[in-house]
Amino acid sequence: MKLDHVIESQQFTLPLLVELFDRTRQMERVVARGGTRDYAGRIMASLFYEPSTRTRFSFEAAVYRLGGRVLSTEHARVFSSEIEGEQLEDTIRIISTYADAIVLRHTEEGGARRAARVATVPVLNAGDGGGGQHPTQALLDLYTIYRERHALDGLTIAIVGDLDGGRTARSLAYLLSKFERVKIHFVSPPEVQMRQDILDHLDEHDVWYDLRSDVESIAGEVDVIYQTRIRPDRVADRAALGRYTIDARLLHRMKPDAMVLHPLPRTVEIDKDVDEDPRALYFKQAANGLFVRMALLTMVWDRE
Repeated sequence: MKLDHVIESQQFTLPLLVELFDRTRQMERVVARGGTRDYAGRIMASLFYEPSTRTRFSFEAAVYRLGGRVLSTEHARVFSSEIEGEQLEDTIRIISTYADAIVLRHTEEGGARRAARVATVPVLNAGDGGGGQHPTQALLDLYTIYRERHALDGLTIAIVGDLDGGRTARSLAYLLSKFERVKIHFVSPPEVQMRQDILDHLDEHDVWYDLRSDVESIAGEVDVIYQTRIRPDRVADRAALGRYTIDARLLHRMKPDAMVLHPLPRTVEIDKDVDEDPRALYFKQAANGLFVRMALLTMVWDRE
């Protein structure tokens, strides 16, 4: 199926997700045998206007595992001509002549969409703005759940943290709306709860959800706790932040086959003692990012 760019979660249909997951399983086997040279002629430009370690390294490793090469910059706003006032669109037009794909993390919500309008090569959104999207992260999150459960219909999930500006949480909610009988608990301090646009989208697609301010009350009901960070400076009642933390006590309330996921990096929202629990899958989740991003690159490069 044709995939020109990877800009937002909404563009992924169920058949496209099936193809992505099939290719991702193939990429697991490719990496296990040491990679491939099938894409030796390909160059990916990694253009990050915000710092990143996991996402940038994951994409760059994906290209090398496929046999390609990388043009890379982090802190692009500092080192690029945009500091002199050059427009993003001009930067993308020029880089499109150097590379076969552009992976872009931008400070502005909608930056990836702007780039895709003028690019002559595929653009893959690696996160845009404070309340935009991070579709490749959400796709690897979804793949991790699918890999463990072998199904996504009927999933009950708690999405926890700073949600109004959470790119990963927003992108994942869009993807989950494509499946049947999904239940989503948005767990957050009231001032950083999920924005209305996502709730409206879920309403339009008849997806069940509720808004909560305490993860403990539903810990025993959910198949997945998807934990994200909460910035203390955005919350009025900092003493209440413990209500959003995963520790040994909360694990005791969870189902034996539940999952704890986190897009990382974490700070204090998951106790390090949780790492040893078999339900803590966030490091496996991060590893899956390599395979998913390899699969996405092959899909945009094989689109002709």
